[in-house]
This record gives sequence, structure tokens and C-alpha cells, in this order.
Amino acid sequence: MTSTALNPVLRVAAPAAPAEAAAHFRASLAFHADVSDVAAALAADGDPGFVVLDSRSAESWDQGHIPGAVHLPTALVPEQAAALLDRTVPVVTYCWGPGCNGATRAALALAELGYQVKEMLGGFEYWVREGFEFETWQGRERRAPDPLTAPVAGDCGC
Repeated sequence: MTSTALNPVLRVAAPAAPAEAAAHFRASLAFHADVSDVAAALAADGDPGFVVLDSRSAESWDQGHIPGAVHLPTALVPEQAAALLDRTVPVVTYCWGPGCNGATRAALALAELGYQVKEMLGGFEYWVREGFEFETWQGRERRAPDPLTAPVAGDCGC
């Protein structure tokens, strides 16, 4: 038996009570969407019920973006959101990847303006790494899924 005094997982705090953990994880899902769920919703027939917003610079957008995404750099959200987005339609923001908080800052700016918003975990990096189609000024591309981030066949089962 491992002593909790030496166990780095349990030494600071024990796991939360199940009801408290459920509330936390439910809240997390209200704020976040993952790449594969966004891709599945966009690929389904009909309106996905949200708009995807790329919060990166023009140069980054040109490097590649999610097809159908609205381009609105984070710094321009306060002055341009009303012209580009419908307040009644939820927004899913993304930026480069997990090491970037641009999508979080864009989501905050949109929420402060009264928009319903979620952040897409993994950003553009994981969109491409999971093998989903992206767009550049040259057209659409798709890369093979990275086996360390997505199954190369089938779905992840989550």
C-alpha cells in the first residue's frame, strides 16, 4: 500500500466527493467542446446550432483554418463582433492550440458582450492532428491523423 504522504496524486488533496466532482465536470462541459465533437457537429446534415470563430491573426488564418469558421482576431472582438455574429447563436472559439490562451481571451470578450460561448479544446493544432479538413488560400487540405492524438481508424470511443 502506498502512503498518501508520498503519493503525488493524493498528497495535496483527496478526490472531491462524487456530487462535487459531477458539478465540476458538468460545468467544464458547459465551457468547453473538443475538436472531434465540433467536427462531428459540422459534418452532420443541417445547422450545427453554433458558429466557429477563429481568433488568430490574419497571417495565422491564411496558414490554415476550419472551413466555415468566422475570422475575428481576439483584439478585434469588442469592435467587430456585432457585425459578424448573431447574439442568438452560440459561438465556439479556437486559437492555435493547448499552449495558447487566445481562444480563452476571445471567449471572455464575447461572453462580456452577451454571447453564449464555448472554447474548443486543442485549437487548430488538434483539428489538424486529428485529421480533419482545413482550408488555406490554396484550397482544402487534410493530413493523416497523428496516432498519438487520434485513432487512425474508427473513433476514440469517448
